[in-house]
Amino acid sequence: MVAGLDTPHPTPHTTEQDRLCRLRLIRSRRVGPATYHRLVAEHGSAQAALEALPEIARAGGIEGYEPCPEAVALAEMRAARAVGARMLCAGDRHYPDALRQIADAPPILWLRGRPELLLSPMVGVVGARNASSLGLRMARRLAAALGEAGFTVVSGLARGIDAEAHVASLATGTVAVVAGGVDRVYPAENGPLMARMAETGCLVSEQPPGLEPQARHFPLRNRIISGLSRALVVVEAAARSGSLLTAREAAEQGREVFAVPGHPFDARAAGCNLLIREGATLVRAASDVLEALGMQGVRAEGPLAVPDLPGQDLPEPGLPGPVPPRRPLRDLAALHRLILDRLAPSPLAEDQLIRDLALPSDDVTPELLALEMEGALVRQPGGLLARA
Repeated sequence: MVAGLDTPHPTPHTTEQDRLCRLRLIRSRRVGPATYHRLVAEHGSAQAALEALPEIARAGGIEGYEPCPEAVALAEMRAARAVGARMLCAGDRHYPDALRQIADAPPILWLRGRPELLLSPMVGVVGARNASSLGLRMARRLAAALGEAGFTVVSGLARGIDAEAHVASLATGTVAVVAGGVDRVYPAENGPLMARMAETGCLVSEQPPGLEPQARHFPLRNRIISGLSRALVVVEAAARSGSLLTAREAAEQGREVFAVPGHPFDARAAGCNLLIREGATLVRAASDVLEALGMQGVRAEGPLAVPDLPGQDLPEPGLPGPVPPRRPLRDLAALHRLILDRLAPSPLAEDQLIRDLALPSDDVTPELLALEMEGALVRQPGGLLARA
């Protein structure tokens, strides 16, 4: 068996082949999370989407396109099993509901540690890597109190505020979303903490095991932190920082955003002060977060207990049916030009684009996918499109 398939009696919707197809689809060139979900919705299953990919690419002007080879996906599964990682697919019973609701939810998650933590209510705690001693103390107090109140604390396992929040909530439950593989230690100083979290917490990543984190992976990681969380607390953040971007991502996802105020002369507080000015709730203690969420404790009977990850028992949302007939290539080329002429590097909402074109959405939506596959446009969180 491969990682994620170690239950004795998988439910009818889960087969080894189905999970393999899902992994192959998300690992195929030019297929990101939003494209993945769109393909599955259009074609009804990951396998059908895989079969349709070459034709979709050809219609977008890409000849000789091949999806991710089966051997590559199998190798990733073997690598995951070797490090004790398990696969969680969108549609699995234990895939977090909060994360499922975001537009670009990860189709595949690899995890190590306690999967039951993903079923508990979560609050994100993030902040500066070069945190002040006061900021670190605040992160410790917030994370410990939120954990005692019944929340699992989510962060990114970075140095500074993130690491402090994880350490303070190890006893009550903490989840780290990492930018690389769940077996890659980053930064190196957090190696011992990562080892402890693999035993008593939970490590999560959408990236393949063994992958070293790169700069482009961190914004992707941040959307999962906010996506898992009911609310996000920023302890310290510079005016231009990943924590500030995570907070704005959380706001776009409909999460509550909280910020700890700081001295106006401290650059590490500039981002938090800015968030408060923009409408984030000011935080003095964990009680402010609990009061705003309308909760004084959510784990009255102790942590949820799940013996192991079962197989998937919810089908992925989709619109079953055959691939719709393609329009003549000359018409498609003209429509592609119209779409690209409307787009710029600055993002535009997809529904606004369709209104501007004054065309039926059923005609435009498949061609947006083709252009995305071609690399001519980029899909951003919140239903936004930009010209590449």
